[in-house]
Amino acid sequence: MTISAFKATLGNPAPPEGLSAPLQAMWWDGKGNWDRAHDIAQDIENGTGSWIHAYLHRKEGDRSNAAYWYSRAGKSMPFSTLEEEWEQLVTALL
Repeated sequence: MTISAFKATLGNPAPPEGLSAPLQAMWWDGKGNWDRAHDIAQDIENGTGSWIHAYLHRKEGDRSNAAYWYSRAGKSMPFSTLEEEWEQLVTALL
Protein backbone atom coordinates (compact mmCIF):
# COMPACT_ATOMS: atom_id res chain seq x y z
CA MET A 1 0.00 0.00 0.00
CA THR A 2 1.23 3.51 -0.76
CA ILE A 3 0.88 6.51 1.52
CA SER A 4 -1.71 7.92 -0.90
CA ALA A 5 -3.75 4.73 -0.74
CA PHE A 6 -3.47 4.70 3.06
CA LYS A 7 -4.69 8.30 3.25
CA ALA A 8 -7.59 7.46 0.94
CA THR A 9 -8.82 4.87 3.47
CA LEU A 10 -9.25 7.59 6.10
CA GLY A 11 -12.65 8.32 4.57
CA ASN A 12 -13.83 4.87 5.65
CA PRO A 13 -15.48 4.21 9.03
CA ALA A 14 -12.93 1.53 10.00
CA PRO A 15 -9.32 0.75 9.10
CA PRO A 16 -8.64 -1.69 6.26
CA GLU A 17 -8.48 -5.35 7.20
CA GLY A 18 -5.04 -6.72 7.90
CA LEU A 19 -3.34 -3.53 9.09
CA SER A 20 -0.66 -4.04 11.72
CA ALA A 21 -1.28 -2.54 15.16
CA PRO A 22 1.16 0.34 14.48
CA LEU A 23 -0.64 1.21 11.24
CA GLN A 24 -4.00 0.94 13.00
CA ALA A 25 -2.79 3.45 15.59
CA MET A 26 -1.67 5.85 12.87
CA TRP A 27 -4.93 5.30 10.96
CA TRP A 28 -7.01 6.25 14.00
CA ASP A 29 -4.80 9.27 14.59
CA GLY A 30 -5.29 10.24 10.95
CA LYS A 31 -9.03 10.06 11.57
CA GLY A 32 -8.64 12.45 14.50
CA ASN A 33 -9.23 9.82 17.19
CA TRP A 34 -6.19 10.43 19.43
CA ASP A 35 -7.56 8.32 22.29
CA ARG A 36 -8.05 5.22 20.13
CA ALA A 37 -4.60 5.69 18.59
CA HIS A 38 -3.04 6.06 22.04
CA ASP A 39 -4.82 2.96 23.38
CA ILE A 40 -3.35 0.90 20.53
CA ALA A 41 0.13 2.45 20.85
CA GLN A 42 0.29 1.64 24.57
CA ASP A 43 0.09 -2.07 23.73
CA ILE A 44 2.95 -2.02 21.20
CA GLU A 45 5.98 -2.82 23.31
CA ASN A 46 8.86 -2.12 20.95
CA GLY A 47 10.69 0.83 19.39
CA THR A 48 7.94 1.41 16.84
CA GLY A 49 5.34 1.60 19.57
CA SER A 50 7.54 4.02 21.49
CA TRP A 51 7.91 6.23 18.40
CA ILE A 52 4.14 6.30 17.85
CA HIS A 53 3.61 6.96 21.54
CA ALA A 54 6.13 9.83 21.39
CA TYR A 55 4.46 11.35 18.33
CA LEU A 56 1.04 11.16 19.99
CA HIS A 57 2.24 12.88 23.17
CA ARG A 58 3.98 15.53 21.09
CA LYS A 59 0.69 16.06 19.28
CA GLU A 60 -1.09 16.26 22.61
CA GLY A 61 1.33 19.01 23.66
CA ASP A 62 2.96 16.99 26.44
CA ARG A 63 6.56 17.56 25.35
CA SER A 64 8.18 16.08 28.46
CA ASN A 65 6.26 12.82 28.07
CA ALA A 66 6.98 12.87 24.34
CA ALA A 67 10.71 13.31 25.06
CA TYR A 68 10.64 10.23 27.28
CA TRP A 69 9.03 8.13 24.54
CA TYR A 70 11.36 9.47 21.82
CA SER A 71 14.25 8.43 24.05
CA ARG A 72 12.78 4.93 24.41
CA ALA A 73 12.44 4.80 20.62
CA GLY A 74 16.09 5.82 20.20
CA LYS A 75 15.07 9.09 18.52
CA SER A 76 15.31 12.79 19.21
CA MET A 77 12.35 15.13 19.33
CA PRO A 78 11.87 16.13 15.68
CA PHE A 79 11.76 19.67 14.35
CA SER A 80 9.32 18.66 11.62
CA THR A 81 5.63 19.48 11.72
CA LEU A 82 3.23 16.93 13.16
CA GLU A 83 1.86 16.34 9.67
CA GLU A 84 5.36 15.62 8.35
CA GLU A 85 6.08 13.24 11.20
CA TRP A 86 2.74 11.46 10.66
CA GLU A 87 3.68 10.89 7.01
CA GLN A 88 7.20 9.79 7.97
CA LEU A 89 5.82 7.29 10.47
CA VAL A 90 3.19 5.88 8.10
CA THR A 91 5.71 5.64 5.26
CA ALA A 92 8.16 3.78 7.51
CA LEU A 93 5.40 1.38 8.59
CA LEU A 94 4.16 0.70 5.08
